[in-house]
Amino acid sequence: MQDLPTSMRTDMCGTLTAADAGRTVSVCGWVDRRREHGEHLAFIDLRDHTGVIQCVVNSSHDLRSEYVARMTGLVRPRPGETANADLATGEVEIEVTEIEILAEAEPPPFPVNDRIDVDETIRLRHRYVDLRKERLQRNLRTRARVNSAIRAGMEEQGFVEIETPMLIASTPEGARDFVVPSRKEPGSFYALPQSPQLFKQLCMVGGIDRYYQIARCLRDEDLRADRQFEFMQLDAEMSFVSQEDVFTAISHAVANAVEAVTGERPGDFERMTWQEAMERFGSDKPDTRFGMELVELTEVFDGTEARVFQAPCVKGIRMPDGVAALSRNQIDALVETCQRWGAKGLAWMKVVDGENGPALDAGVAKFLSEPESKAVINALEAEPGDMVFLIADTRRVVRHVLGLLRLELGRPPVNEGGLHFLWVVDFPLFETIADNGSPVPAHHPFTMPHVDDMDLLGASGETLLDVRSQAYDLVLNGWELGSGSIRINRSDIQNRIFELLGIGEAERQAKFGFLLDAFRFGAPPHGGFAFGIDRLTALLLGETNIREVIAFPKTQSGADPLTSAPSPIDSAHLEELGIRTLPPAT
Repeated sequence: MQDLPTSMRTDMCGTLTAADAGRTVSVCGWVDRRREHGEHLAFIDLRDHTGVIQCVVNSSHDLRSEYVARMTGLVRPRPGETANADLATGEVEIEVTEIEILAEAEPPPFPVNDRIDVDETIRLRHRYVDLRKERLQRNLRTRARVNSAIRAGMEEQGFVEIETPMLIASTPEGARDFVVPSRKEPGSFYALPQSPQLFKQLCMVGGIDRYYQIARCLRDEDLRADRQFEFMQLDAEMSFVSQEDVFTAISHAVANAVEAVTGERPGDFERMTWQEAMERFGSDKPDTRFGMELVELTEVFDGTEARVFQAPCVKGIRMPDGVAALSRNQIDALVETCQRWGAKGLAWMKVVDGENGPALDAGVAKFLSEPESKAVINALEAEPGDMVFLIADTRRVVRHVLGLLRLELGRPPVNEGGLHFLWVVDFPLFETIADNGSPVPAHHPFTMPHVDDMDLLGASGETLLDVRSQAYDLVLNGWELGSGSIRINRSDIQNRIFELLGIGEAERQAKFGFLLDAFRFGAPPHGGFAFGIDRLTALLLGETNIREVIAFPKTQSGADPLTSAPSPIDSAHLEELGIRTLPPAT
């Protein structure tokens, strides 16, 4: 830890060691703990962000928890029996000769340590106290190292950091915009950017060639553990590239961040198509740290007499040693959970020792013919003591529900099993067909179709769902870090996509006119990517909630207990903006 001397201190609290014995030092910090020692002495643990140092003071000094103090004295070895091997400074203490109380403090609303759980709303209301905790100090300083490593990784590859505007026109990007009223033009509004997407593409038209930004993005969407109204992302765009070039650039920046935190650089990132991910894992962001993969069983039940398996698709998963791990009540609860997820039900069976090897028992086993039972056991590679779970339904439902069940039964904690990075490629260009017959885009309408599927753009109806895109996601341990694509830069392809989506000329111009106009003057082939820095940092630290790596986050309801935002605006200000609010709904 680097010493940071100032006019008030010579050393940081957590950096003093036996090598400093005999030195006179000055340290500053907060009183972490006070312990009386006889009539005239007290031990004070003084804390700053580097750690704590034990200070021996005259007990007459009125030093209380979280007082801010400056202490000057001689560093000396602790008596052998009082040394603390678990503390970085545990071999020494300061014999204090001078104390200056820099600020008194009321008793804190909760202890400044990580040994006691505190309600999150209380933590956020007093975030300035919460930030003193070792955990948050570590998290935020790690986040700073991640940012620095990412910047270095991008600049090493010739990327130019450019800031894009925060007040923009509202654009359709999938989530609701936060809007800002214009005082100069009452009745008109700016939007806060959901991403710098269109501006970074304009940078490519402008010849920047390689753009990047650690960008603040804002989306008015429902919150959860890995989502906030405002978040930070590494945003990048490149000209004259294929998706392989994008993978190389982003992988380098991410590897820099991993190395900055763990000290080890990850190997090559794996690659998987969207189709394979959905068939094997039931998810487009598969957690590949564990098995329990989805196994195709549709052919096994072709012509079956068991009505429960008479469906377009049948898949199964095997839970090793599941018989001992799950009670009947737990199995019944899983059935109900799968029904909530959209399945008609969940077929389950135990694998037992039979006369001729493993056999199926209990659950729906009695409805299977002997050849079907053997085929299921062989396909799932099931062993006695395992549980097997099958779902029969449409392929979409089967993949979705079994994918969630797999995570429910086998997903390890976020910080176990190492870091498994995965590029998921060849996403569908369209996700479904709307009631009006138009396809619904899976990404923004500027995503380039796969080069081998261009002919399919002349089709209609369900055939369009076979068109793949040059879109890709980066996944880490089952969490989507970010996504990107190669963009359309040809007017004939862009116009065909607009036609398929039912976006007429007037709507195109209204929503995307400034970008389309720019493309008329020469747009290079280009592609890009963006990934969430909050999420990457959280995963590297083993945190499941991104609020633990953000200095001043909102609660899951979107409130800020510290500043009481959101809050009403003064009526005079609303009048100036030309805005009137509706009475609360009853």
